[in-house]
Amino acid sequence: MREKLLAIGDDFWIENDQGERAYKVNGKAVRLRQTFVLEDASGGEVARIQERKLTIRDKIAIERGGDIVAMVYKVLVGIRDRFAIDVEHGDDMKAHGNVVDHEYEIERDGDTVATISKKWFRIRESYGVDIATGEDTALILAITVAIDALTTRD
Repeated sequence: MREKLLAIGDDFWIENDQGERAYKVNGKAVRLRQTFVLEDASGGEVARIQERKLTIRDKIAIERGGDIVAMVYKVLVGIRDRFAIDVEHGDDMKAHGNVVDHEYEIERDGDTVATISKKWFRIRESYGVDIATGEDTALILAITVAIDALTTRD
């Protein structure tokens, strides 16, 4: 994924480990709320990542087919960056580590479901998302986009 490109209106490709374009993040510029659409390689919408306004804390909803499948928000307590991920029809997750520097993990019930790291790349402003076998790749990527959006706000 590309760092610092998650501004409204920015689009970028997510490549798989063979360097092939697998997903596209499409930033929607004309919305009142910060919105991104995760698309598959052929342009089909896989998930919509959308900021929720008028809440006590910043939240981003991940939707599929018009239904909310997960809600991502920053945990207010603690010195390290931590995010809670409420999954609608599944076990909740959490993300912790150095989120701003893209060195963190996403966990469910103490098991790591994804590791996010910049150390794997020499290319500036890029980072990797290593997703555990059997996990919902599109959901994990959407969560990563949501966390990035929550941490890159002014």
